[in-house]
Amino acid sequence: MLRRISAILVLNIFILLGQGKLYAQVTDTLPKKDPLRTMDTIPLGPDSLPIAPVDTTLRILNLNPYMTLHVDSSINYQLEINRVPGNYFWYLRNAPVGLKIGKDDGRLTFKAEKSLFLSGRLKYDQEYKVQMGVQNLSDPKERIDTFFTLMFYNTEIVISRLKPGVSETIFIDEGDTLSIPVQCERGSFPIETISTLTDASLKGYESVRKCDDIFKWAVPYDFVKDGDKEKQKTFHITFVGADKFYNRDTAKITVVVRDALNYPFRKDEYGRVVKEIQRYILQLKFSFKELDKNVKRTKGTRTGFDLMSGSSALAGTVLSTSSADADKNIGKVMPSVGVALVPVKEAVSPVKAYESNSAAQVRTSIKRLEYSLSDNALVGETDPEILTKLAKLRSDLKQVQTQLIDVPMVDTGGMSEEELNQYFNSPRVNKKYKLTRN
Repeated sequence: MLRRISAILVLNIFILLGQGKLYAQVTDTLPKKDPLRTMDTIPLGPDSLPIAPVDTTLRILNLNPYMTLHVDSSINYQLEINRVPGNYFWYLRNAPVGLKIGKDDGRLTFKAEKSLFLSGRLKYDQEYKVQMGVQNLSDPKERIDTFFTLMFYNTEIVISRLKPGVSETIFIDEGDTLSIPVQCERGSFPIETISTLTDASLKGYESVRKCDDIFKWAVPYDFVKDGDKEKQKTFHITFVGADKFYNRDTAKITVVVRDALNYPFRKDEYGRVVKEIQRYILQLKFSFKELDKNVKRTKGTRTGFDLMSGSSALAGTVLSTSSADADKNIGKVMPSVGVALVPVKEAVSPVKAYESNSAAQVRTSIKRLEYSLSDNALVGETDPEILTKLAKLRSDLKQVQTQLIDVPMVDTGGMSEEELNQYFNSPRVNKKYKLTRN
């Protein structure tokens, strides 16, 4: 037992001696490098990389080129440069309202308030290009100018509204021009397109396609029909606006068109009736001239026979008082001769009662039509009683034509209007056809 223990001890001693010898063989014998020595003593070869030069350009290290900001948030952003910031000046150009920068330290600050957007000084979804720069106060050449983009957004959606420039109900007369300006109340997203809808068939109107356009339509005179109730016609115009997300707003206008007088057409019609009456008056004047000539010729012939008959009776009376028998015999015959001329007068030149009455009637009709023309003349540029006067002229013309339906109408015979008027208004004719008291 003791031998076995002795043998184990001797064996362990040899093992320990062998391990110590192995450890001595792997121990590092190189001299240690001095940690304070930093210079490389190995010479550079021809293919070695050059040492990078020191950065001497003025730069802003942390500028974000694009910033988005919520309407209820704020900015407090410290800009940094690759220099000691003590001797540099910071500035902004064309910055939006409320955006500021510290001139000494380059701190960018902004507080977005809703009042700025409600007043229109700031707008959503619009990119603001902000020019900025930093300048060395000691060296004017050392400066940098750059820019960044700032855009505001809002998560609260406000619908844009259409605002027509008229009331909801419009009354308009035929012949007038309907004009409706359409404006837009801007919300979160502006209205981009506007559609125009009508529930009536309209021709020639100008539709609205974008904000601030004007709807125009010239109302025709025949728009209101005879069968329309209360002589007016009602229709609706609907404007539908939409933004880029198809949020819609609608504005509806009710238009009441009232029946109105087509004055240009009625004025032309009035002129045609006046010309027709004037032409008819000239025809009547020439007919009156011919009738008056016939009456005058007949009257002259009958007057000649009457003078011959009276002269015969007077000569017979004178001769009957003569002392000579022959003269007395002739004086007895002469009154018979005068009596014999009476039937001859009636046969040769009968009384023209029809022609005389017709001439007087034609003259009266001419005077009536001339008075009607002067009494129903138009007053001003737009006479509101043109329809009444036009109806009166037509009525008078029709009555005169009915009364003189048996009187033959002839042409003016080559006589001018001035010649006919001179004859019709001559003193002899006026005296002849003037009314006298019995």
